Amino acid sequence: MDICTRAINMEATGMNISRLRKAAGITVRELQEIFGFGSPQAIYKWQHGLTLPTIDNLVILAVVFGVSIDDIIVLY
Repeated sequence: MDICTRAINMEATGMNISRLRKAAGITVRELQEIFGFGSPQAIYKWQHGLTLPTIDNLVILAVVFGVSIDDIIVLY
């Protein structure tokens, strides 16, 4: 596949976030507290592939999960 035609697979990326969170033994509530969010909605939206974390939040997720950003994002 040509690199110019690649895009982020939001659904698969969301499943990765959920899988990595669980593998790290972190609850949604704990992740919410790490980010300082008032509610867990953003995290649920990420996990369901409805939205993507910002670059800043991807960096934090990578650190929290002990992986690279490339391990979180799934490309088509």
